[in-house]
Amino acid sequence: MTSAPETADRDAEQGPVVVTAQGGVTTVRLARPEAMNALDVPTKVALRDALATASGDQAVRCVVLTGTGRAFCVGQDLREHVRLLGEGSDVLFTTVAEHYNPIALTLATMPKPVVAAVNGVAAGAGAAFAFAADLRILAESAGFNLAFTGIALSADSGSSWWLPRLVGAAKAKELLLLPRTVGAQEALDLGLATEVVPDADLADRVHEVVQRLAAGPTVAYGAVRRAVAYSLAHPLEESLANEGALMALTGDTADHRAAVAAFLAKEKAVFEGR
Repeated sequence: MTSAPETADRDAEQGPVVVTAQGGVTTVRLARPEAMNALDVPTKVALRDALATASGDQAVRCVVLTGTGRAFCVGQDLREHVRLLGEGSDVLFTTVAEHYNPIALTLATMPKPVVAAVNGVAAGAGAAFAFAADLRILAESAGFNLAFTGIALSADSGSSWWLPRLVGAAKAKELLLLPRTVGAQEALDLGLATEVVPDADLADRVHEVVQRLAAGPTVAYGAVRRAVAYSLAHPLEESLANEGALMALTGDTADHRAAVAAFLAKEKAVFEGR
């Protein structure tokens, strides 16, 4: 799968997370295929930091989150979890605040679009991270499982926030209380997936989508993300005022001026992301 940010291409392997940057797109790839990309502490730290770096890099105009092998991400690494339980480690009680929450928040709030390329099963926090993206493109063999109560835990990583907004409160509680694997087609029908493609076509389709996003008006995309998130928690009057502020912000961008000029000249606009 392609992805990348600035002018010069660069690849950086960070242990269990591989970051690839090319042409304005950064792909953050979980790279523990032998563990189905389960989240142990080193993986959570690397993922958190990679996403924070991509969020703050103005050369990055779109971010892709994906996995390696047959899974997208199966959530918490239970082998590590059992060991930490036996040791009585404090990490078990700090990991939500130190790792899961920052990852989910960065995915949801970075000022550029995020695409989840769901190459396989996404369970627990892995599913929640995919839900935090703007678009979820699924391989036919992929699926979601809200597995938290299966190991006697509550929901985390924003799953209790995104699920009701994607599928409604009743369906959200069903999926959380009675966890099962929701296949790609059902996920599409429920609104959990944006698009489903054959496994062999996933990389090409994601590349096509993210290239379009990376060539688009990045500030406007970020403003749309903020507007939608704001309106979910505020009444109409306040949401209208927020929209007005964001329109003023985007109306003062070079991309807006270029787009208007291109429209009047009957030419295709070229966006620079500023």
